[in-house]
Amino acid sequence: MSTPEGEGEGEDSVATGDTAQKDGRTRNRHPRGLLTLWNVEMWERFSFYGMRAILVLFLAAPEDQGGLGLAPHIAAAVFGIYGALVNLLALPGGWLADRLWGSYRAVLWGGVFITAGHGTLALPSGSAATYLGLLLVAAGTGMLKPSISTMVGRLYDREQDAAERDASRRDAGFSLFYMGISVGAFAAPLITGYLGERIDWHAGFGAAAVGMLIGLLVCVRGGRRLPAVTREQARTAEPAELRRMLGLCAAAVAFVVLLCLGLVALWGMSFTKGVIQAVTALTVLIPLVYFVTMFRTAGLDRVDRSRLRAYIWIFLAASMFWVIAEQGGSLVSLFARDHVDRYLFGWEFPTSWFQSLGPFYSILLAGSFAALWIRMGTRQPSTAAKFAIGLGGLGVATLIMAGAGVAAAGGERISPMWLLMAFLVQIMAEMCLSPTGLSVTTRLAPPRFANQLMSLWFLSVAMGSALSSQVVRLGTVWSLGTYFAVLGCAALACAGAVAVSRKRLSRLMRGVT
Repeated sequence: MSTPEGEGEGEDSVATGDTAQKDGRTRNRHPRGLLTLWNVEMWERFSFYGMRAILVLFLAAPEDQGGLGLAPHIAAAVFGIYGALVNLLALPGGWLADRLWGSYRAVLWGGVFITAGHGTLALPSGSAATYLGLLLVAAGTGMLKPSISTMVGRLYDREQDAAERDASRRDAGFSLFYMGISVGAFAAPLITGYLGERIDWHAGFGAAAVGMLIGLLVCVRGGRRLPAVTREQARTAEPAELRRMLGLCAAAVAFVVLLCLGLVALWGMSFTKGVIQAVTALTVLIPLVYFVTMFRTAGLDRVDRSRLRAYIWIFLAASMFWVIAEQGGSLVSLFARDHVDRYLFGWEFPTSWFQSLGPFYSILLAGSFAALWIRMGTRQPSTAAKFAIGLGGLGVATLIMAGAGVAAAGGERISPMWLLMAFLVQIMAEMCLSPTGLSVTTRLAPPRFANQLMSLWFLSVAMGSALSSQVVRLGTVWSLGTYFAVLGCAALACAGAVAVSRKRLSRLMRGVT
């Protein structure tokens, strides 16, 4: 595709470092477009995590305090379903970018949907507007999330350096990009949490809308800094392919609607509970269809089939991890509201500020973990061992929460150190499992299923979030101490199972460590 007039090779060469061959002064610089994408992602994550930090608190707050007045376990379930939809809708969102709009247009339209969603949440218009806003945010995030990372990678596609140098520059660029995620996720709960809890819930949602609007404006104004290859139209889908995708989306929507209506009519469920059950069923069904379809595809050799079997166990282990980890933003947040002493120097800080702990720990520890794996080299733990460590660490973090539940059983508010320690251990566990899962997904995928297997990794997050919406109901049957103790023991049991099976997994992975 030819370069548009006014955005020619002179500007692009500076942005991508091509002039380094002339004078060497820009050899170590990153493409200028990286700053644009960094800002877009930072503001999008600000809006996402800002709204997420106050969502369950708003859902569970009494109506006379401006909330929806849902029971705590229903509020936590809605939170889980929202998380599931965010990851589930990345599938059609990625398809739109690949086949119709291109990455840049997908990011723009995703930003529009997200802004509209947060704007809807900012209006005090009742539960219908709340659920519509959540759906718009989930749809917009599904468009934006897969595309903006692709754009970062394409910034480096025109690099002329040696392959090793290009890889290191690309990796460093992604490290800077993900720092934007952490910065936005850390700052957001501090701002939206204060506005939402101290002034008005809808003011907090409005701050999230403003954040995404700023990101959208940055994307529009900074578009000229992006290489033409990141802004070009995607190859238009064939009519038959478009009809197939529309049919699949319609079938998924029909499945949810019909199952929901059936549960409401036959079992007497409320509409909210019916949607929770229907979306959970869909989120479990889609990965099953994916795996069956891949195994039935002709032309897979024995090595590919063996690696796919190994990936089933990795997928299930990751889903188990997210079932528990995703409750850090729901039940743990409600626990902090009701049972944790939040006074600091005589001032009670907002409950949602605890949601900044995870990003804060990530910023502090990410470099240390990366350096640790590099230093260990070939002596570092295998994929299965890292998964076992991650699940074990999550189990320990959840048992810390069980101890907090027992300590709070007497009715007095407990020290915030319980949550500080639990979040710290959980983030360390996540750093062992999540990056490893992304990496092994790319290495186990048969060439013809590379993108689909990566979609399955995000579906593991979706399935974990959806299943958490079912598990949280046990919190109404057991005490919180017992509930977290059972979850912690379940995570430790899974960690033990993965550790015991690591040699078998290694054989199934056929040389992938």
